[in-house]
Amino acid sequence: MQESMYKFMKVGLIHFMAYPETMKGDGPILETLQKIAEDDFFTAVEVSWIKDDKVRDKAKKLLEMSHLTVAYGAQPRLLINNLNLNSFNEEERKMAVREIKAGVDEAYEIGAKALAFLSGKDPGEEEREQALNLLVSSIKEICDYAKSKGDLGITLEIFDRDIDKKCLIGPANEARKLAAEVRKEYDNFGLMVDLSHLPLLNETPTQAIMPIKDYLVHAHMGNCIMRDKEHPGYGDQHPRFGIEGGENDVQELTEFLKVLLDIGFLNYQNPPIVSFEVKPLAGETSEVVIANAKRVLKEAWARV
Repeated sequence: MQESMYKFMKVGLIHFMAYPETMKGDGPILETLQKIAEDDFFTAVEVSWIKDDKVRDKAKKLLEMSHLTVAYGAQPRLLINNLNLNSFNEEERKMAVREIKAGVDEAYEIGAKALAFLSGKDPGEEEREQALNLLVSSIKEICDYAKSKGDLGITLEIFDRDIDKKCLIGPANEARKLAAEVRKEYDNFGLMVDLSHLPLLNETPTQAIMPIKDYLVHAHMGNCIMRDKEHPGYGDQHPRFGIEGGENDVQELTEFLKVLLDIGFLNYQNPPIVSFEVKPLAGETSEVVIANAKRVLKEAWARV
């Protein structure tokens, strides 16, 4: 592609994944966010919970100054607290909904345009339909809450079902079914596809994206390891592109971007956020892993 990728998308970085020491809502949040804000390669950033009110206020001011488009990742709030939006235990499900609503409040506070989360565990085929109905109820309640406060977009990220997170959503066709049901009432809802999760779902970019194209609002770029169970990066750990034993590199990202371009998701009228989800493994630095990702995207975009 000869035209600039910035014409078609907002290139983002997931702050709490690139700097995992911040994932629990504390740690060097401001110092690491400052590095992203100073890097003009990125036009978007995804942040998560910031537990300290004063730190959150400083982060808000930094983001306002940066001219970065901001999205909010509520996934850590669920994963770290072991919460499930499709739990059969009603009180546990309500706790998960309350946690995401707290994330909605924070997202509005820091000026985010969208908030993302993930479904709970897949209970197995026999109870899957019931779990899906519970998840729909949870999402509708979250969408309603978000809409009552403004125009924040609500996004469900699609995860693997069998290897690591083992989420209900899940395969593309089932994600489409859920999105269609929620969209009947709430136009502020959409789906997120993540290149990192496609091998874990045994789906190609075409298989993963085409069924959900009408509901797709956000995308992630990353890698995974699934053939070597002994590898420290096995599963949904988002290792750097091109790592030995990994599934995704320049070729796979190129194919992913081509499909996103073909369906009109990547577009110059309303460029969506497309973020790197990469995490350093032991002995690696965030800065080199981020630089790796930027090089891979530059090569892939040149081939689109």
